[in-house]
Amino acid sequence: MTAGKSLWKDTNLLIVFGVTLVAVMGVASISPAFPKIQRELGITPNQVGLLITFFTLPGALLTPVVGVMADRYGRKKILVPSLFLFAIAGTACTFIKDFDLLLWMRAVQGIGAAALGSINSTIIGDLYEDKRRVQAMGLNASVLSVGVASYPSIGGAMALVGWNYPFLLSALALPIGIFALILLKNPEPKSTQTIKQYLSGTWSHLRNMKIAGLFSAGMLSFIIMYGAYLTYFTILMGEKFNASSLTIGIIMSVASLSNAVTASQLGRIHRWLSLTTILKISFTVTALSMLLIPFINNLWFLLIPTIFSGIANGVTLPSIQTSVAEIAPLEYRGAIMSLNNMMLRLGQTLGPPVIGIAYVYGGINATFFAAAGISVMVPIIAIIYGMIRKT
Repeated sequence: MTAGKSLWKDTNLLIVFGVTLVAVMGVASISPAFPKIQRELGITPNQVGLLITFFTLPGALLTPVVGVMADRYGRKKILVPSLFLFAIAGTACTFIKDFDLLLWMRAVQGIGAAALGSINSTIIGDLYEDKRRVQAMGLNASVLSVGVASYPSIGGAMALVGWNYPFLLSALALPIGIFALILLKNPEPKSTQTIKQYLSGTWSHLRNMKIAGLFSAGMLSFIIMYGAYLTYFTILMGEKFNASSLTIGIIMSVASLSNAVTASQLGRIHRWLSLTTILKISFTVTALSMLLIPFINNLWFLLIPTIFSGIANGVTLPSIQTSVAEIAPLEYRGAIMSLNNMMLRLGQTLGPPVIGIAYVYGGINATFFAAAGISVMVPIIAIIYGMIRKT
């Protein structure tokens, strides 16, 4: 376990931060180039969206598999080849002019990306314990938020030079892979179990009600984020306030900033509050933020729920990841963390259609009431579960 020195001076954690920045690069950096890609390749808006689908689908299918492989063969043996594959396939996209071939190369890059989002948090769980684990997870979530906020601007600037230039960012995964190969010193699981024994042990931990609750909380948080916030909140700003894309971008970036700042302070917050209490508060704050949105009649007053929603989201994901890592033993942590990541992806996928049901039957305001209802379910269920355990 890594202990003693400052987390910012820990080479292992800095490499994990690099992996995190690569993990969120694949979509955020190229989406600003979509209009130009559409014009240059002569494709429709639906077709250009396939550049995301072909990239994310392998991750949705392979995440549990790479988690098992990381437990069976070691984290680095999966992480390093994944980074190299991401870099090579992503950079190759720069030189492809045929759209069908570009889609398949994006799928290959997506195979490389499949391991990154779960192995980075798994390695943090392996490296640290207790308060340092909480602090490291928070800092990693902060780095993720900075990446998500920064890549659209970087990719957009590169797209001004050429539609294919944003794909060159993928090459950054190559030096990170080399650093991981040479410098990453992380504990590796040493299992002599048969695959049957391993799967049986993994299943016994997945039956833990707390893990089931954490998986559900993560999925629900992403349903709210990708359904109500990233989809219908932007529609509300455009329809109700006639906000420009620039204005919408500014308001959304404030959420990313508050998210990053709060996530970086999770270690300090945890000195005063347990992770369970932090999650109860964060979902309650999210519910109140969603409830407030329909009643605001001034565009810039939307910054109030935006900031509070960002604060809540800043502690939600790292608190869930830390809690799951604490429950999962080293030899099963890769699989369990990858399944948690799969549940997040499921929430990401379900968010727009689930919240969209409220939109169909109740209009734009109903989407935020529905999101508030979903959000408040988490602390209520947690309180009831706690009362049952005490009886």
